[in-house]
Amino acid sequence: MRTQVGIIGSGPSGLLLARLLHLKGIDTVIFERKDRDYVEARIRAGVLENGTVEMLRAVGADARMNELGIPHDGFALAFDGRMERIDMAKYAGTGVMIWGQTQVTRDLIRLNLADGIDIKFDCPATAIEDVDGSPVVVYHEDGVEKRCTCDFVMGCDGYHGVSRATVPNNILKTYEKIYPFGWLGILSDVPPVDHELIYANHERGFALCSMRSNTRSRYYVQCDKDDHVDNWTDDMFWDELRRRLPAHVAEAMVTGPRLEMSIAPLRSFVAEPMRHGNLFLAGDAAHIVPPTGAKGLNLAASDIHYLSNALIGYYVDKRTDLLDSYSEVALRRVWKAIRFSWWFTSMMHRFDDDPISHRLQVAELDYLTSSEAGKTVIAENYIGLPL
Repeated sequence: MRTQVGIIGSGPSGLLLARLLHLKGIDTVIFERKDRDYVEARIRAGVLENGTVEMLRAVGADARMNELGIPHDGFALAFDGRMERIDMAKYAGTGVMIWGQTQVTRDLIRLNLADGIDIKFDCPATAIEDVDGSPVVVYHEDGVEKRCTCDFVMGCDGYHGVSRATVPNNILKTYEKIYPFGWLGILSDVPPVDHELIYANHERGFALCSMRSNTRSRYYVQCDKDDHVDNWTDDMFWDELRRRLPAHVAEAMVTGPRLEMSIAPLRSFVAEPMRHGNLFLAGDAAHIVPPTGAKGLNLAASDIHYLSNALIGYYVDKRTDLLDSYSEVALRRVWKAIRFSWWFTSMMHRFDDDPISHRLQVAELDYLTSSEAGKTVIAENYIGLPL
């Protein structure tokens, strides 16, 4: 088998890249280890930066988002028993869109398949060979090992995928920070407690009130990194969440049974470089951020912005400079997002039992929310730095 661009992974980054290239007449094949039902059911992020929204609109994956997505111009920081709103539209000129990654994935799969883009579900890639020449993706289909020769291979296969593992250890440099806590999250068919997101700092730990729609909510509480879902009943979760919110918010909360409950570990991770020969890394294959800053999916989309421009430049305009500079350009934005997510996480979570730690966080939040410059810093980073 032969194609121009082999893409490993059918998450939003791989699907978006395939669609952008298809619209310019560039052939792709996507190799996905899971079946379609599994991929379309994965519950992930729900906050889209304006740049990500515009990319989805550019490829025609915006019809349901425009109808059902929820634009947000601000969000609230809750601390010390009070709430302070960050007006993103005022301080950064735009807002974000509440539209789940699950929905983005479903829309892109439908569009790509309708246009004849080859998505090989249930076909795990097991190796990438000859990355310095014409790379070959080795994959399994119906139990048979097969090979696909490509001009370039795009590793969009996440933290545990084969792509990053293909880069030799003497070339790849990794940076990692493991946080001493996780997020216990519940998805429930209850109306959101507020029309915008609420990030809460509390002496008992962090909490987040989020949503997927006007009738479905996603809530989180900070928990020990070794905790387990089996330790929590629905009532225990709702009680703990209410303890960490201002009284008027807790009183207004509608509770209900879980549709899903899970614990997400928190880490910061970066792999450099994001290119090795004709293998390119994007998304979680190259970097992971704690979810506090809502950067994971959006950072993957910014990688795809740079990658698609570079590949289109190569095939349409016969230029190689954008491919050569991809890793350097993408990493500049990656590290700024890593910094913001680390900073926001450090300011909102409980790290130890020392009372001064919490009081210092409250003082910082009080300063930032009473300063025009402070609110601008938060808003500019939250809506996404320029591409």
